[in-house]
Amino acid sequence: MGALVLAATIGLTGCFGSSPDEGDPGEGDFADDGCTHIAVATSSEKVNMLDALAAAFKDSPEAEALDECATVRPVNVSSGDATRYLTAGGDWPNENPELWPTLWSPASTVWTERVAAAASPSLVGEPESFTRTPVVFGMPEAMARALGYPGKPISITDIEQLCADPDGWGSVGKPVWGSFKISKTNPNTSTTGLSAILMQSYEASGKTEGLTAADVAAAEDFSRVFEECVIHYGDTTGKVLTTLYDETQNGASGSGYVSAVAVEETSLLNYNQGNPDSHTVQPGEKLTPPKEKLVAVYPEGGSMWSDNPVTVLGADWVTPVQREAGEAFAAFLQTEPAQKILPQFGFRPLDESVPLGKLFTEEYGVDPAGPAVTLPRPQVDVVSAAIDQWTQIRKPSSVLEVIDISGSMDEAIGDGRSKLDGAIEGAQATLGHFRTTDEVGVWAFTTGLESGFGDGNIAVLRDVSPLAADRESLGSSLDDLHFANRQGTPLYDAISLAYDEMRARAEPGRINAIVVLSDGEDTDSSISLDSLIAKIGTAEREGGDAAPVRIFPIAYGEGADTGPLQRIAEATGGQWFDASDPAKIDLVFASVINNF
Repeated sequence: MGALVLAATIGLTGCFGSSPDEGDPGEGDFADDGCTHIAVATSSEKVNMLDALAAAFKDSPEAEALDECATVRPVNVSSGDATRYLTAGGDWPNENPELWPTLWSPASTVWTERVAAAASPSLVGEPESFTRTPVVFGMPEAMARALGYPGKPISITDIEQLCADPDGWGSVGKPVWGSFKISKTNPNTSTTGLSAILMQSYEASGKTEGLTAADVAAAEDFSRVFEECVIHYGDTTGKVLTTLYDETQNGASGSGYVSAVAVEETSLLNYNQGNPDSHTVQPGEKLTPPKEKLVAVYPEGGSMWSDNPVTVLGADWVTPVQREAGEAFAAFLQTEPAQKILPQFGFRPLDESVPLGKLFTEEYGVDPAGPAVTLPRPQVDVVSAAIDQWTQIRKPSSVLEVIDISGSMDEAIGDGRSKLDGAIEGAQATLGHFRTTDEVGVWAFTTGLESGFGDGNIAVLRDVSPLAADRESLGSSLDDLHFANRQGTPLYDAISLAYDEMRARAEPGRINAIVVLSDGEDTDSSISLDSLIAKIGTAEREGGDAAPVRIFPIAYGEGADTGPLQRIAEATGGQWFDASDPAKIDLVFASVINNF
C-alpha cells in the first residue's frame, strides 16, 4: 500500500487543506449499526448531496429489497486521484479496509474511461450518470457586465483576447482593474481543469463536436495565450473561491485577485450562498452570501458538462454482498425521489420532469436555460493529448521553497522519522513535477547559521534559477539539511527576505511564488507580523500587479501557529495548507505544488 501512496503523490489534490472539502481519502469509521457498509469514493462537491441521498436510500424500495440492511457513506477523493489509485493497482490507500470504496462517482465519465483504458474495463464496471452540472466561467458580476453580460454572449475567444491584450481590462474601459486574471485547476486531478482545456481546443477549432487529437495540436498557440492569464493552478476550486470570498468580505472587490474562475455551476451556486468551499453545512450554521456574487458565463461556443457517473467497482476488495447493495444504491439514484433531491444541492437532475427550484435563478447567478451549446466528451486519446499538451504549455513557474530547520524540527512524528525528515522527503518528492525550464530555488532558515545571510539566518541550498538537469543534485542538497545547525525560528524575517528576492526577479510571464514550511510560531524575527503583512500585501490592492508574488505557507505539525500563516497567504492572494499530520507532509507538498 505504501508504494501506491508514493506513486500518487505528484499532482495529488484534495488530500489535505484548511477546508472541509479536503480530507484524507476517507477518515473516521462507519457506525456499528449491523448493516453492510458501502463507501462511495466521490469528488468533494457531491459529498453533501450523497449524504442526503444515502439517508433517503435507507427508506427506499431498493434498500428494502436487500437481504440485509446497507449503510452508504461518501468518502471524499478527487476524480484524478481516484483514477491514479485505481490504475496503479494494489490496495486502496487507506489503512481501514472498511473505507475502501464499493462505488465510485467521479465528476465525469472521462475518468472512468481513462481507468478502463489504462487498467481494465472490468475494474470500473458499467458507469451510469445520475446527475450533471455544466462547466462555466464564474466572474464577479461587475466584471461580467463590463463585457456585455447578460445581453451579449461572451466567448472563450473574448477571454483569450483580453489575456493577449497588454492593456487587459483597460481595453474595455476599466484600466483600474489591471490585467485579466484567470484561475483554473490542474487538469491532471480536476474535472473542471480538464474540461477547461478541452473547451479551449473546441473554441480554437471552431467545432462543437468531433474534436480530434489533431485539433488539440492545432489549438496549441491559442491555448498557450489562455494559460498566460492564469494566476496559479489551484488544486481545488474550493480554495480559489474561498480566497476570493474572503477578499470580498473584507471590503475588497476581489478584482485584484482574479477576474474569472473555471468552475462547475454547482460550485458557483454554493459560493453565492456563502459556502465557497462547498463544505457540509452543519445544523444551525448560518451562511453569509458574498458582497458581490459571481455570475455564470456560459461560453458562446459551448460548455462541457460534468456528467457524474456512478459505478460499482470490480475491485478484489468488493464482496458479493457489498456489490449487491452498491447496485441497489446506484439504481436508487435514478429514481424520481432521488432525482428530486439533486436540485437542492445545485445539481441538475437527469429527469427533466423534476423542477430545478429556487437556486437556478438570476438571484444566484445562473441561467437555467444555459448553456446554449453542449460540447460532447471527446475520445480517450483526445483527452490524453490535451493533458499532455497542457503539461508543455502551462504557465512557467518561478518558485522559492523556504524550509524551517529550527530545533523543534527534530521532534519525532511517530513513524521513525523526525519532522525534518518528513519535510525533506516531501520537498524531494515534488521535484519531478517541475519542468527543466521552471525556476526553482531552496532556502533553509534558523538562527546562527555560520555561512548564512540575513543576520546569519538563511542558508541558500539553491538560487532561484532554471531547474535544468539539477533534480538529483538538489535532492542531495536537501539531504544535507539532516546535518544542519538548528536553533531559533526567524520566520517573519525569512519570509521578508524571500519576498524581496522574488519581487526583484518576478516576471509577468511566470507564476512567481514562495512556498514556506514552518512547524511553529516565530521566535527570533526583527520584523513584526503586522509590518510583514503591510509589506507583502501592497501589490494585492485593487488592480493588482503585473508580476505578483504569492505565498503558500504549509502549517507543519499540531503546534504550528496557523493564524499568522493564514494571514500571510491571504495578504498575497496565495493559499495556506494545514499539515497537522506531519507524517503525510509529502502528500501536502504535492498538493501545494499542484498550483504551479
